[in-house]
Amino acid sequence: MEIDEDVKEFLIEGYEHLNQLEGDLVTLEQHNSEPEVMNRIYRNLHTIKGNSGFLGLEKLQSVTHAGENLLSRLREGVILVNPQITSTLLQVIDAVKEHLETIEATGEESEADHTALLTRLSQLSDGLGDEETRGRGDGGVWEAGGDKEEIPDSPSPQFKVADTAIRVDVGLLDKLMNLVGELVLCRNQILEFANQETANEQKDNAFMSVSGNLNLITSELQEGVMKTRMQPIKTIWSKFPRVVRDIAVSLGKQVQLEMEGEETELDKTLIEAIANPLTHLIRNCLDHGLETSEVRTAANKPATGRLLLRAYHESGHVNIEISDDGAGIDPERIKHKALQRGIITPEQSVQMSDWEALKLIFLPSFSTADKVTNISGRGVGMDVVRTNIEKIGGTIDVQSRVNQGTTFKLKIPLTLAIIPTLMITSGDAHYAIPQVNVLELVRLEGEQIQQSIEMFHGTPVYRLRGRLLPLVYLNQELKLNFVDESEVQVNGYSATNNQQLSDDDDTLNIVVLQATDKPFGLVVDSINDTQEIVVKPLGKQLKSLSCFAGATILGDGKIALILDVHGLAQKTLIGSQGKEKVLATEEHRQKEDSEKPQQLLLFQGPNNRRMAIPLSQVSRLEEFPHELIECIGNYDVIQYRHQIMHLIYLAALFSNGDTSSSSFTGALEQQLKTEKNNMLLVVVSNDEEKPTGLVVEQILDIVEQTITIKGAATQTGILYCAVIQERVTEILDVEAIISENSVNKQPELAMANI
Repeated sequence: MEIDEDVKEFLIEGYEHLNQLEGDLVTLEQHNSEPEVMNRIYRNLHTIKGNSGFLGLEKLQSVTHAGENLLSRLREGVILVNPQITSTLLQVIDAVKEHLETIEATGEESEADHTALLTRLSQLSDGLGDEETRGRGDGGVWEAGGDKEEIPDSPSPQFKVADTAIRVDVGLLDKLMNLVGELVLCRNQILEFANQETANEQKDNAFMSVSGNLNLITSELQEGVMKTRMQPIKTIWSKFPRVVRDIAVSLGKQVQLEMEGEETELDKTLIEAIANPLTHLIRNCLDHGLETSEVRTAANKPATGRLLLRAYHESGHVNIEISDDGAGIDPERIKHKALQRGIITPEQSVQMSDWEALKLIFLPSFSTADKVTNISGRGVGMDVVRTNIEKIGGTIDVQSRVNQGTTFKLKIPLTLAIIPTLMITSGDAHYAIPQVNVLELVRLEGEQIQQSIEMFHGTPVYRLRGRLLPLVYLNQELKLNFVDESEVQVNGYSATNNQQLSDDDDTLNIVVLQATDKPFGLVVDSINDTQEIVVKPLGKQLKSLSCFAGATILGDGKIALILDVHGLAQKTLIGSQGKEKVLATEEHRQKEDSEKPQQLLLFQGPNNRRMAIPLSQVSRLEEFPHELIECIGNYDVIQYRHQIMHLIYLAALFSNGDTSSSSFTGALEQQLKTEKNNMLLVVVSNDEEKPTGLVVEQILDIVEQTITIKGAATQTGILYCAVIQERVTEILDVEAIISENSVNKQPELAMANI
């Protein structure tokens, strides 16, 4: 219905006053010695009363007048604030809110009967309240006193009138935002044209200048409009003191609420989206986390529990932390409940880490509560919290220590309208991946592809710095250039995947993405560049596709779909709990193996590089005179234990980074110039049937220690870098070196051994 302008202004101002009143009343209960808070409460309620009288809203005026009388007695010091008085004044706020909602919906006042409330206000004004709580004004905590109160399910909703006026009309802001979006598209198109070379390979300087100015103006306008939409997070936090106070009273707990970073800003749409998830997390902390004062005292804790809300900006995101100093979450209890409900197996329970156990609380229908209350215990909520946070491109994590407390950490983007993305190509189509989900990029070439990709329980994986990274082939998932999966297996994995690596069979592009708490690799044809894009919603025909989050228009006018990383992970087997568990178990086993001390053979490599080989891959150390070396074809060999042993010169491999050159020429000649009287030092591989000798310059030592990876591989033939004996040392990939120079590539040597 159409609302009169005077009524509309009254409603907008009334909602603002109510939001302020709720927080101030709770503050007053804790610190009743602050006259400024008392005066602000009185002024706000008096303003609502005056405006309602001006508009002829008699019922609303009578309720606010009775509340004003009680506040006058408090200001005069005749009576002191106590939980009973605070609860009654909060009921006045609820009654006013009910009238405003009804006026907004129907244009008339509410028909609710407030007789009992008016009587109660009159009794309290006359000093006839509960003797047990009368005069108690110490404040500082919220505790049980009087009748149990109904606990609000969530912060008070923002209604239509309030949504259309935050001092600047939101409709106008949305219009401006759309204009900015179109301007950004225009900017991208002009920049695309500006980057194209003309026939004579010269560019129009004037056009370049204009496009540069357009780029600058668009960026400034975009930033200005985004700032206009930004609101401090206190717009929703102001409602939480009331929520915390009511729940604490209902549970009979003493709670001190602290809030930090209330001025942290983020987009208005995101503020509305996180209101309910934050409320649910707060309720869980109060119900499950914080103990009663008796339990806390017995555990040598302060009787008053502490609940902290903290918000801050970090790397283009807003981090929100909800922390309590309560009992914490016991991982063993989580595992026990999960076993009872058949969510995990006994074997999984034994192998599961504490962090993985804590993640189980986000599963649907999971709850550790022993009984169902009006606050929690039905197992509904934490999975919804996680889903809602992920819908807006955010993440949620939980950390907890028994008897010390729990912290929920949310990371959400500042805005969803214009986002930075990584542009990729697959199957001749362009796609955008939000940069918030991108961890790193990996490119494999040539033989690395065959050697690095493995099949593990039916899933192709890449070993990234010792960690199994499951792979998802975008072409296969989107049915682009699809090949029949009945193709022959190649090197342990399907040729289907091999044919979808990229446009060039010699390269493999992997985008390492973060989905929930498990990263995975997305195999694409090519990686283009990064670009800020304008997010356009999908049509109703495509909204059911879980792998797409939206679309955008590129500079050349083409449409690019935005990939939904979480939906893509869930759509594939990567997102299944069983698959994740198998991979996690294997990683855990490998981690335990890596934490065990290993024996290493240290030696001097070319150009004074320190290198090492696991001693388990070394059969013997041998020395041979130079004159015993013979040649078969282009390769150097030596007769060793009735076999012909192939020699690989590490100096030849790593002096120029070419693992395909192991010839005597150059490498050995250089050694002969400087070490004429020395013999070759040869490390023999542990394959007795096909022994291979690695020619090194100098053996340094044999050590035993735990290897900690400190750096990535510098070139082919190197696994990673580690610090051994306080020196940076390169660990060789012996299998790759021998495979690259294997007898299969040396027919002369193969025939000789036969």
